[in-house]
Amino acid sequence: MYRDRKKNRSKKIIIIVSIFILILIASFYSLKLDRNVSVFENGFKNVSIFIQKCIMYPFTSLNGEKDKTLSDSYLIQKNINSSLEKEIRELKDILNLNKTFTEYNAINATVLSRNKSYWFNTITIDKGKKSGLEKDMAVVSSYGLIGKITKVSNNSSEIKLITSDDLNYKVSVSITTPSGDLYAILNGYDKKTNTVKVSGVDKNREVKEGDIVLTSGLGGLFPRGIYIGTVSKIESDKYNLSNILYIKTKQDFSNIHYVTVLKENS
Repeated sequence: MYRDRKKNRSKKIIIIVSIFILILIASFYSLKLDRNVSVFENGFKNVSIFIQKCIMYPFTSLNGEKDKTLSDSYLIQKNINSSLEKEIRELKDILNLNKTFTEYNAINATVLSRNKSYWFNTITIDKGKKSGLEKDMAVVSSYGLIGKITKVSNNSSEIKLITSDDLNYKVSVSITTPSGDLYAILNGYDKKTNTVKVSGVDKNREVKEGDIVLTSGLGGLFPRGIYIGTVSKIESDKYNLSNILYIKTKQDFSNIHYVTVLKENS
């Protein structure tokens, strides 16, 4: 009985070893790509590939998710880097701006927040009375006039933008024309064209697209000569008594991070 069991076990081992050797031989021959493949080998390869795919599927699936995650992370990081690069450029521009307004004490500030319901009306910055800021001080960026301070607390200030829809908020401007400076009032913002509006322009004075618009200095609220933009469109008012100018600014008023407040040197 014992001898029979031992013989059966030996036969099983021999059979398993033989099958293993056959698999190795078949695999070896299948690697020779320059010969014809038999039906048996082809079937054997197909079965092997199918089994490998079944075994490796969980791992390849995880790798696919990993690649997807890495791809998403790369895009997110790329957007973050682009945003940081833009902010660095803004900071450099602000530092250069400080050298321009030499007759003023230029106080740099960071935008803290803005009202989502009135996005183009006001922004809040991180400087206030402790930094020497006061109401009605002019606020600029490297691209030109931003607005003026309307509220001040110890550590923050609210700035009313020149894109505000407040009809009582007016900025005296001058349009540089071939026949001399022309004075008018900036008041209002056109969301469709992303332009600020200058009204009350004399119809008898020649104004053309591309003319430069600056602060006039009249009224004492804003220093003279701060850049606002260029004329992009001209149309008559509803009474046909004067012209309305649409001014294209360089500043993207939907995306402001840093500003400079102009404080007169004492």
